[in-house]
Amino acid sequence: MKPWLASTRAVAAGVIVTALTSIGTDAVLRAAGILPSEPRLMSDSLFALAAAYRAVFTVAGGYVTARLALSRPMQHAWILAGIGVVAGLAGVVAYYAIGGGKLGPVWYAIVIPVEVIPCVWLGGLLAVSRRSSARAS
Repeated sequence: MKPWLASTRAVAAGVIVTALTSIGTDAVLRAAGILPSEPRLMSDSLFALAAAYRAVFTVAGGYVTARLALSRPMQHAWILAGIGVVAGLAGVVAYYAIGGGKLGPVWYAIVIPVEVIPCVWLGGLLAVSRRSSARAS
């Protein structure tokens, strides 16, 4: 496999893991009646729950990206983080463009792009650590 294709695959896998698990969990929690169906607004505690599971899935995305990278795993994780920050900032822009309160509390709009960098970094670090311990064995 060509290096650029392998790199693209690693980053795309991280995006897919992060996005699909977040969207899928939203759907499952709505079907279970835990999250309200749209257009009803969620409570702050449900937004906190959503931010928490999105953080976990973002760590997983960073981990997958770094594990699949053939070389420079943390560089690939940082690329994923950049994509996540851009997507999160698009959410902040949408929040203000649509009229704020219709999408939820302002803290939620802000926390999503803010949590991307530490979460992807942690996932990448876990993957690099696992690679190192596997080599040492």
